[in-house]
Amino acid sequence: MIKTLLRAAGLFAFAAWTTPLAAHQAAAPAAQAQTVDADPALWVVKDADTTVYLFGTIHLLKPGLSWFDEAVKTAFDRSDELVQEVVLPDPQTVQKALIATAINPTGPGLEERLPADTRKAYLAALADVGVPAASFDRFDPWFAATNLTVLKLVKAGYDPNSGAEQALTAAAKQAGKRVTGLETLEQQFGYFDSLSEKSQIAFLTDTIKQLPDAEKEVGKMVAQWSAGDPDALAETMNEGLDATPEVAKILLLDRNVRWANWIADRMAKPGTVFVAVGAGHLAGKDSVQAQLAAHRLKAERVPY
Repeated sequence: MIKTLLRAAGLFAFAAWTTPLAAHQAAAPAAQAQTVDADPALWVVKDADTTVYLFGTIHLLKPGLSWFDEAVKTAFDRSDELVQEVVLPDPQTVQKALIATAINPTGPGLEERLPADTRKAYLAALADVGVPAASFDRFDPWFAATNLTVLKLVKAGYDPNSGAEQALTAAAKQAGKRVTGLETLEQQFGYFDSLSEKSQIAFLTDTIKQLPDAEKEVGKMVAQWSAGDPDALAETMNEGLDATPEVAKILLLDRNVRWANWIADRMAKPGTVFVAVGAGHLAGKDSVQAQLAAHRLKAERVPY
């Protein structure tokens, strides 16, 4: 499920703000290291008067990766508007969205809702990231899965402030570019909340199983992203996706279709737009680019 989270919305939303549960933990200061060059993939869809760049992001990165340069920076500078998965609102709005979608005030606690053979591993995962055992008792399984992933990656040195979206948003604001979102935070949380209880439990259970290898797996995906190899990235991220078809449909396929529809509509208006979404949405057979075929639009890879 960690791979699914990197493909999907949740990590950007959770990494970009600090929950009370995560406030005690911050990324350890990284040793000064040589900057590593990265050349992630970039695509463009264009007609006579409209240009839409498509850039795949990684929601959390370690400091020291140089990706916001060359063709990516050129495309960004040419754009009038930055479009991301979501524009994060103020903390009060975030809190309200969480209360509406993530809290389970009645019934058994989260530990009791898990399969008996998973509970010990769940408690061990909480202890590993320094979270008290009862912290997620009144939250839904999707919320625990997402937070555990973020906390595990932060512990491994991944910095929410080094994520691609944060850099792009800061640059857009500095340049006076308009920043808009394809979705609202309420919608993103709602996608997770709409998952059935069975799928949410499977989501959390699979996340717990994958946490010990999280740093290794994410490192592999970041390397593939840095090398501009979306085919390899898709293969890595698709591993195990068939195990949770409801999660894949709601968090990935359905959103790719909607985003392709948005791009098709946007092509009717002149201008240049830089669209930045999770890299997994731009990789594989169900990618946004593949969905554009239904609109007779083709995304071309930008060479650099």
